[in-house]
Amino acid sequence: MDLTLIVVLVIALALFFDFTNGFHDTANAMATPIATGALRPKVAVGLAAILNLVGAFLSTEVAKTVSGGIIREGDGGVLITPELIFAGLIGAIVWNMVTWLLGLPSSSSHALFGGLIGAALVGAGIGAIDFGVVLSKIILPAVLAPLTAGLIAFAATKLAYAITRRYDGKPDGRDGFRYAQIFSSSLVALAHGTNDAQKTMGVITLTLIAVGMQEVGTGPEGWVVVTCAVAIALGTYMGGWRIIKTLGTGLTDVKPAQGFAAETSTAATILASSHLGFALSTTQVASGSVIGSGLGRRGSKVRWRTAGRIGIGWLMTLPAAGGVGALAALIAQLGMVGILIDAVIGVAVIAAIFLWSRRNEISHRNVVSEVADSGRAVKIKRNPKPKKKVST
Repeated sequence: MDLTLIVVLVIALALFFDFTNGFHDTANAMATPIATGALRPKVAVGLAAILNLVGAFLSTEVAKTVSGGIIREGDGGVLITPELIFAGLIGAIVWNMVTWLLGLPSSSSHALFGGLIGAALVGAGIGAIDFGVVLSKIILPAVLAPLTAGLIAFAATKLAYAITRRYDGKPDGRDGFRYAQIFSSSLVALAHGTNDAQKTMGVITLTLIAVGMQEVGTGPEGWVVVTCAVAIALGTYMGGWRIIKTLGTGLTDVKPAQGFAAETSTAATILASSHLGFALSTTQVASGSVIGSGLGRRGSKVRWRTAGRIGIGWLMTLPAAGGVGALAALIAQLGMVGILIDAVIGVAVIAAIFLWSRRNEISHRNVVSEVADSGRAVKIKRNPKPKKKVST
């Protein structure tokens, strides 16, 4: 009975993590079209939610990496227990909430991996972690993907402005890219569903394998795919407005051509990684793309102080979530009592962060005013009509 209850609690917590992943990462797809005025805020998050839902059904390669790659298998099965998975999820959720409060586009994926690794180290020792998989499918993509996406966005922005050079010094005829942004941001949302929703699928599958309810080496079952897809879609619809503000204006003032270039490079990088089974951080890719597009437009200014804050958040995510997960794992080893203590502390921390955020609320009602400094930068005044020369 206790084992069944723990499995149910782990699945519920995993779905809540999936929900936080959704609102934490909405900005990856929709910050730039909101900033440029291509989409209205509520329309943008609604479209992202639908496409996240669809994308979750397109691939399961990343889910297999999570469920059968990071944690080793031993004689008695996978070297992690549901209690430790529960503790790892606590670490991931707490870090997600902290970075959301600060408006930092950190990696939900790395928070999840950090939490699981920290919990596994405490409960099963260093031998439980397959560091080869961690390096090849998590760490290296984390370094290379943002650089790759940034270079693609830089080149695409340069190309877009070269093709439309005749509009230099004129009313911004590049506004046509606003309509293209609807397509490119939709592609990012679809790609996000193919990568991030699968991570929760992998965690639930890992839990079922750990208790013998599913065979080792199998992918997520149908009901797991559906519930994870719905959870991330609901979270996406909630918005994550604080991080939208950071990505929309905090890094650089985004114009339509830049936004289109950034989103296209983000989507291409994520889709390729999902196909290869890389558990990629879509947040890091999107941030790299925005910076690359900012560098690609002549006269654009990248706010390196904000980029530095985001970079520090990236570096801290794995160890910080791992530390919280390890602490939660120590408590979880007390059994059901430990699980309940973890749950109570986790709920208290999440509630405290939410209440603190109400002191300076950012929602769809005011995110436009917060983001629109860059949106207004797009609306260049029309040149005045030339005055007729007075004949003398």
